[in-house]
Amino acid sequence: MSTACAWDFNGYDPKAERTIEALCTLGNGRFATRGAAPESPADAVHYPGTYAAGCYDRLSSEVAGRRVGNEDMVNLPDWTRLRYRCLPDDGPAGEWLTTDDPSLRRHKVSLDLRGGVLTRRLLFQDGHGRRLGVTHTRLVHMGDPYLAAQRTTFHGYGWSGAVEVESVIDGDVTNSGVERYRGLDGRHLTGHRAGAEADGVAWLSCRTRSSRTRIAVAVRTSSRPLVAVGSSCTGTGTVQRFRLPVSRGRSAAVVKCAALYTSLDRPSGDPLPLAVERASHMAPFEVLLASHRAAWERLWSQGELKVPGEAGRILRLHLFHVLQALSPHTAELDVGVPARGLHGEAYRGHVFWDELFVLPCITLHFPEVARGLLMYRHRRLPAARDAARRAGLRGAMFPWQSGSSGAEETQTLHLNPRSGRWLPDHSHLQRHVGSAIAWNVWRYGQSTGDTGFAQGPGVELLLDIAGYWGAAATYDADRERYRIRGVVGPDEYHDAYPGATAPGIDDNAYTNVTAAWVLARALEAYEGLPEARRRELAERLGLDDGTLSRWEEISRRLYVPFHGGVIGQFEGYGELAELDWDAYRSRYCDIRRLDRILESEGDTVNRYQASKQADTLMLGYLFRPAELRCLFERLGYRLDDEVWSATVGYYLDRTCHGSTLSSLVHGWVLAREKGPDAWRYCEEALLSDVADVQGGTTGEGIHLGAMAGTLDLVERGVAGLEAGPDGLRIDPMPLREVPRCTFTFCYRGHRGIRVRLLPGRLGIRVPRSRPASPLTVCLPGERLVTVAAGEQHWFRLPVR
Repeated sequence: MSTACAWDFNGYDPKAERTIEALCTLGNGRFATRGAAPESPADAVHYPGTYAAGCYDRLSSEVAGRRVGNEDMVNLPDWTRLRYRCLPDDGPAGEWLTTDDPSLRRHKVSLDLRGGVLTRRLLFQDGHGRRLGVTHTRLVHMGDPYLAAQRTTFHGYGWSGAVEVESVIDGDVTNSGVERYRGLDGRHLTGHRAGAEADGVAWLSCRTRSSRTRIAVAVRTSSRPLVAVGSSCTGTGTVQRFRLPVSRGRSAAVVKCAALYTSLDRPSGDPLPLAVERASHMAPFEVLLASHRAAWERLWSQGELKVPGEAGRILRLHLFHVLQALSPHTAELDVGVPARGLHGEAYRGHVFWDELFVLPCITLHFPEVARGLLMYRHRRLPAARDAARRAGLRGAMFPWQSGSSGAEETQTLHLNPRSGRWLPDHSHLQRHVGSAIAWNVWRYGQSTGDTGFAQGPGVELLLDIAGYWGAAATYDADRERYRIRGVVGPDEYHDAYPGATAPGIDDNAYTNVTAAWVLARALEAYEGLPEARRRELAERLGLDDGTLSRWEEISRRLYVPFHGGVIGQFEGYGELAELDWDAYRSRYCDIRRLDRILESEGDTVNRYQASKQADTLMLGYLFRPAELRCLFERLGYRLDDEVWSATVGYYLDRTCHGSTLSSLVHGWVLAREKGPDAWRYCEEALLSDVADVQGGTTGEGIHLGAMAGTLDLVERGVAGLEAGPDGLRIDPMPLREVPRCTFTFCYRGHRGIRVRLLPGRLGIRVPRSRPASPLTVCLPGERLVTVAAGEQHWFRLPVR
């Protein structure tokens, strides 16, 4: 039975296999391996995949009569591959066994979250009653980010003979895990070389075709009893063969210990000798397993989050996958937040705005990792400045999709599988990604007090993003307001006005309000700098008094559309036609991808008041009600509870939730509103990957933003934890379905602060550590309390 620390998948269902493979991915922040069955090759059911953070390659393909280039996170050689068959004494050799073999009788996959171990158990029985039990145990080492291992144990029942085993390193792999991409060139690996050493180590080296990243995998395969038959090399891999005797009461095992290196590693060097050396001297499997479990134990102590019941069980899985994609090892790498983790090839492994939902959680638990992820953006400032300059603007224009270089990686065409047509893709116009980066920079500084970052890379990011908004906003004399035109908001279904020849919409409320916020924060950060640093930045970025005055004016005069007593998603949204929602829901069982449905009918979402996901309501996710009111007041608009509640209700009725982030944001906003449907949306966010609510997308890679966002929902939402300019605030937002929670976090040098939220009570413990100064917290009603290091205090909370 599944528990909070283990997930079990009983039985074998080919239709669910890819979802299970993604959910059972093992990783350590540097690389990850999908939880595919090692005996089953890649086909329509199974998709083994190994991905290294930051390992990209660009290929071009012929699409709709055009050459189109795409940069992908590369599927690396499969180190897990293992073939086996029975050689009974009293009969002919059996077929090579796979999970799809008709002789499979039992199948169970178990994911141990506490120790980061995947176990797959199979039982085969042939027509003569001979049975073979197989147990695979796999780890991707969390302590040593270059290592992985897999042990396969065989048990024979009712027969004697041998099991023939082939341990394979398979370099003949492609990027083909996403069906709609399969018409594109996915063969990224070339220059294969393979070999085998006398000590049982086999190796494979290759490189990516355009980025020329060198990759080396070395595997030491051993058996118990020690019976090796031989080895051979193919053009793209290696094969090591074993013939293991089995009989009643006697088991046999094969262990594969793998080392993976690339030329992206620092210090740089030839990855092949490094991989071979590590594989040759790797510790026994039992030792690797013990040190791996110990590393996970340390992680869990720093990232503790406990919630009772089924919600807590799913949250534990979410935290597990967040830590596998973004572990402390990630802090040392030049990588961002891949929207689908290291779990599959959807979105090509690109970095979107999903860090907006991921970094709050990471910052609270692992601030060094958050800093490293923000440095990924800072290192790409030159590319963002170049993009702005090419657009005739100042500042930094960050790409909607980022990969290795910081150039815009958003595809120019996308396939509608429903109609089979390739269509123009204008999602690169989502300029709000810059505001998301700025928001994370600001929140990181408030939470950590890292003045070195705040006055160095952080303020440079803020000022350059503000510089872009200051240049992108144009003055409208008729309205006496500044406007931002030709963009796309978070609701990427609306990428143009009906019948327009040019893409983009004007004055997206979310884009404009967050741009105003960025400008205000940039001015505040600049004024808080030492004078010498201000002079340096002013000279380098051209920040004269006129520029700063313009920023101040725009931050107070950006236009926000309203219609019918609600905030308008963009200028003209309220004039669009109403969609017959009931008709479409009755005709289609799932309308999340309403854009594809309408396009296949010769229509377009651009004609309707119908949104893909939370857009205007994203403002309620980023800002507490008091903050949001102040923002609108600064802009010269009145936003009271009545207008905001009407806005929430208006968009709830007009959103089809085509993104897993949509349910998360709606649940968060409704919880703050104490709306009766809050938990329905929160629960959908929890289940989005576990239940694969979007029908097949989980198998292409988990949704990291949704997973981290549910953790953030508990910590910053339900518990109400907020690190602000006036210090640490805790203002709980109780949900009946989450009656209590416990978590640890970091704040301005304090590590291991522990919060326990119970009905009507709040406990805060500050460990004895540096700094030894007491922690001051603002509780509901602006009540200031102080907890000294080494103490725990309980406080009563007002009934809400």
